[in-house]
Amino acid sequence: MNSLLKVLQDGRFHSGQELGSALGISRSAVWKHLQRLEASLGIQLHKVPGRGYRLAEPISLLDREELELEFEQLGWALRVLENTDSTNAEALRLLSLGSPPPFVVLAETQTSGRGRRGREWVSPPAQNLYYTLALTITGGPQRLSGLSLVVGLAVMHALRQLGVERAGVKWPNDIYVDGKKIAGILLELTGDPADVCHVVIGVGINVNMIADAVEIGQAWTSMRVESGNLVDRNELARVLSRSLQHYLNRHTDEGFSGLRAEWESNNIWRGQRCCLSTGSQHIKGLVLGVDEQGALRLMVDGQESRFSGGELSLRLDHDS
Repeated sequence: MNSLLKVLQDGRFHSGQELGSALGISRSAVWKHLQRLEASLGIQLHKVPGRGYRLAEPISLLDREELELEFEQLGWALRVLENTDSTNAEALRLLSLGSPPPFVVLAETQTSGRGRRGREWVSPPAQNLYYTLALTITGGPQRLSGLSLVVGLAVMHALRQLGVERAGVKWPNDIYVDGKKIAGILLELTGDPADVCHVVIGVGINVNMIADAVEIGQAWTSMRVESGNLVDRNELARVLSRSLQHYLNRHTDEGFSGLRAEWESNNIWRGQRCCLSTGSQHIKGLVLGVDEQGALRLMVDGQESRFSGGELSLRLDHDS
């Protein structure tokens, strides 16, 4: 299936005979694979007699061999999967089986992509970046302080390097462009946070999705929507990895306090009236920023309150 997509990814017409020759299979086998592409992966094809088949939209596939060279330079192992339930779940399984960090898991699609607070992360095949980095963290809770915010900075700068210049960070770990979500981050821990633990850093970026192609329950955008061009997901994976390594090294050396000013300067909701959901409770207030540990500073009824935790959700007041 992946070999067939590699031939078709240029978006041009290819005859059944050409596809069969390229893959070493019969034309009837080509037809069966094309049907599977549409039925199981939801990839739309155009069929024109006398011209052949092409994808309704060109795609950018992950290239394992090309990426491995970059990841070797970073010192990170790499696994590229055609599909998985969730790259975070796969990373946690690999850790439980003894795979040594640091390593990255990438997938062409996820069947059960996960966002924060148990939400689904929509994961159409060959459209977006589904990326998880697994690390070992030592030194206690202070090494985890503000980590998700630092990852947000790394993702934001990767997007800006590739032309999404208006990307900004939203507490605690989302990336927005002009009020629309373009990327999210999910951190999960295993082990003892007070001693030695593993952290899996999941990053989902809307790359080549286009409007009306999928149903998502909030305002969203993608790199392709913002730039007007198909984005090379391999280039994005390389740029993101270099950005992550840079910011994670800074976090190790300086802690979040050394990156706080940079995060604040890119905080899109600073000074905005927002509603913080803590499960059953909804707290309205003015966003002041974050403290030295990355906790949210919120002015509530004339007094400053601070909030931290993975189950909190922040929305603009009129959206609450």
